[in-house]
Amino acid sequence: MEQGRFMRLILFFDLPVDTPLGRREYRRFVKYLTSDGFVRIQYSVYCRLCINADAAQTISKRVMKEAPVDGDVRFMVVTETQYQNISNVNETYSLQESLTTSDRTIMIGGMNNDEDKK
Repeated sequence: MEQGRFMRLILFFDLPVDTPLGRREYRRFVKYLTSDGFVRIQYSVYCRLCINADAAQTISKRVMKEAPVDGDVRFMVVTETQYQNISNVNETYSLQESLTTSDRTIMIGGMNNDEDKK
C-alpha cells in the first residue's frame, strides 16, 4: 500500500470538568474516542490513523455527533507523511503510539549493533 493515501485525524479538545455532569461527559467522550481507535498523544490530544480521506471524513462526522455540547472540540486531517514529520522533543512515545503507524514491518527483538558492544 502507498503511504501517501493514509491520513491522520488529529483531535484537540478542552472540556469543562468543574461539575459532575461535565466530568461525566468528559469520561464518556474519552471512552468513545478510545473505543473508536483513537490514541492519546498528549492530554486532550488524540489521533487516529485512517485508510484514506473518505474514511477520515466519515470518522470526523462520527466525532461531531459524539462531541459534548459544552467545551471546545477541534480536529484536523493531515497526511501520514505530514504526521511522520512531527518532531518530538523528548523522543518519548507510548507503546500504542509506536505501534499505530502505516509501516507494515514489525520488529521483534533488537538488532545487533556494534556501537552497543563498545
